[in-house]
Amino acid sequence: MDARRGGDSVILLVEDNVDDVALTMRALDRANIANEVLVAQDGAEALEMLFGRYDEGLQPPALILLDLNLPKIGGLKVLSRVRADDRTKLIPTVILTSSAEQEDILAGYNHGANAYVRKPVKFSEFVSVVSTLGMFWLLLNESPSVKQGTSQK
Repeated sequence: MDARRGGDSVILLVEDNVDDVALTMRALDRANIANEVLVAQDGAEALEMLFGRYDEGLQPPALILLDLNLPKIGGLKVLSRVRADDRTKLIPTVILTSSAEQEDILAGYNHGANAYVRKPVKFSEFVSVVSTLGMFWLLLNESPSVKQGTSQK
């Protein structure tokens, strides 16, 4: 499976744990998801990367994979800012975290997450989860075509 919808289709991975970044990259590779992956290691960097793409005239990410516990700006604040801006509010955003706390799940959905996925501990299960996420959000899901905050007709 090649999950690319086009050359500009990127995934924004927001994760501060370098081991989890490496695991996610390996899982995407194993799942044959060949999209470019931009990695932000804290919430501030994620917002700079995301909104900087607009300043540079680039397509927004096709998918944001967002950890909750991030330095500088937490995942829920990042999600709130993504949802508050007309240019980014429709980008599919999946919380990918180790927390199974009901409070975190509820907060994630209340802040506008499209999905909340707990990271499995076993690598084989993690690959399966990442493959399923990629397959659904990059191939099966029909997202509106949005560039620079305007609909493409």
